[in-house]
Amino acid sequence: MGTGSYIVKGLGNAKAFNSASHGAGRRMSRSAAKRRFSAKDLEEQTRGVECRKDSGVVDEIPGAYKPIEQVIDQQRDLVEVVAELKQVVCVKG
Repeated sequence: MGTGSYIVKGLGNAKAFNSASHGAGRRMSRSAAKRRFSAKDLEEQTRGVECRKDSGVVDEIPGAYKPIEQVIDQQRDLVEVVAELKQVVCVKG
């Protein structure tokens, strides 16, 4: 909801079954995120992004996910970064 995205090109690494991560991945469960973070935290972490900022989506707060930059760095042998996108809008149900 508050971090950027990457467009990547696969490098065809057979040891990884020609695959790579499709996202940063969670570092905590949805219920743990709801216990730890508030709507105020969500507002702070998504400042500058047009999105819902209420308790109904606090489980999707950026702090509940691994840093995407770290995930990209850890798979440099799997993908080539083509572009980095800045988050400006996020639509959650």
